[in-house]
Amino acid sequence: MLTHSQTESPTPGERGRFLWNQKPGDLIELEARAESLSGITLGQLAQDGGYIVPAELRRAKGWVGTLIEKALGASAGSRAIPDFPQLGVELKTLPIDQNGKPLESTFVCSIELSKIADSEWLESRLFGKLSHVLWVPVEGTRSLPVAERRIGTPLFWRPTDEEVDLLRADWEQLCLLIAQGRTGEITGHLGQVLQVRPKAARGSSRRRTSDEEGALYDEQPKGFYLRPRFTHGILQRYFSLSC
Repeated sequence: MLTHSQTESPTPGERGRFLWNQKPGDLIELEARAESLSGITLGQLAQDGGYIVPAELRRAKGWVGTLIEKALGASAGSRAIPDFPQLGVELKTLPIDQNGKPLESTFVCSIELSKIADSEWLESRLFGKLSHVLWVPVEGTRSLPVAERRIGTPLFWRPTDEEVDLLRADWEQLCLLIAQGRTGEITGHLGQVLQVRPKAARGSSRRRTSDEEGALYDEQPKGFYLRPRFTHGILQRYFSLSC
């Protein structure tokens, strides 16, 4: 588990109650509040806020992220802006295994299919979301009851120049295919660090969009996701992992 301390996890009561749904005033306050989550279980955090822990997450997708958003005072909701707008910080929870390896791709943002042709990298949703990220690792091994899963040590991350170049190259390649109406050519194998995947509650969901010639067609909603090996590299650098 990714924590700097392996001491016994204190309960929320020992730490003092969390400031649920209250915006942090600055980065220092956000960092302190995030650090206070490290080592406690999802069950302890949920109890502190008066929330019920689901028995499993297959039908409660997003529950962990929402719980931590509320505990830290994220205020963006579903808007296409960073979770802490006043600080320019995006919050991402990251389910990991016992060795600190991410268990899945990380959703970054939805794709505006009809507007992608006019998008510029520096003004893109993706760039805005990934300019400054607060990563919160959480135990995600499915055999472990949800309530017993611990929260790891959070970390603030800004992409290096090399990471920005990789992200931009993938973004440009994938956006070009979408803008040309060639979404059928996009598979999970495209992109070194970034990938496009369906983003909808139901596989039958469709949105009206157009190709580069203006022809309209229906397309399944999609989103940008970071590959696990990319997020694993971030954790390795921060925690000096050997895994």
